[in-house]
Amino acid sequence: MLITRQDKVRALREAFYRQNLPNVTNLLATVLVFLVVIYFQGFRVDLPVKYSKLRGQEGSYPIKLFYTSNIPIILQTALVSNLYFFSQLMYKRFPNNLLVGLLGTWQQVDESGANSIPISGLAYYVSPPHSLMDIVSDPFHAIFYLLFILVSCALFSKIWIQVSGSSPQDVAKQLQEQGMVIKSHRETSVVKVLKRYIPIAAAFGGMCIGALTVVADFMGAIGSGTGILLAVTIIFQYFEMFVKEQQAEGGFAGLFQ
Repeated sequence: MLITRQDKVRALREAFYRQNLPNVTNLLATVLVFLVVIYFQGFRVDLPVKYSKLRGQEGSYPIKLFYTSNIPIILQTALVSNLYFFSQLMYKRFPNNLLVGLLGTWQQVDESGANSIPISGLAYYVSPPHSLMDIVSDPFHAIFYLLFILVSCALFSKIWIQVSGSSPQDVAKQLQEQGMVIKSHRETSVVKVLKRYIPIAAAFGGMCIGALTVVADFMGAIGSGTGILLAVTIIFQYFEMFVKEQQAEGGFAGLFQ
């Protein structure tokens, strides 16, 4: 744009802040969210463990900040998608019904009617603001959306550890089956120690994932905050799997054998 436009200042302003197409600000926001998520992936607490029957054999059990990974945001997205689908379906059939209006009122954004956006009701308040102007014009929407994301991600994260076999009781059972105990603690107190960390990591990690999603949406990152988090966490999980495989094969030299 700086090359093709005569007005360089206007071209630069449009490159950073244009609304109809992705701009440089959106790109920088996307890169920033990527880096922040990768940084938070390294936050964890290592509990020292040892074998109860083998002396001298010690290790650590890591409890990451993102203990449930991207599961909370996946479940939250599924919940909102189902709400959108049901709300749109009911609004098309009963547009004048009061309860349907409270669930969501929709407006078509093109002549074909294929695309529509919520403009009021619950579906509107659980949808992210599209720009900073939307936040300024309707701050209650932004606050409600923020609280909804944080609370729902925390709840889904705590529910997930109960159904996925990663609760303190399940982890304690796994350690017991492997003949391992937490160092400086009795075997009977393993569950109590894990309860100090795992539920907090699950709930707080879920809230952090939700907060990063909101920040990405508010900053106008390319795509959506949810999509960026899913992409980063999935890539990071594959990278961890790759590193573990290389360590099991004797380091990166295994790539050339």
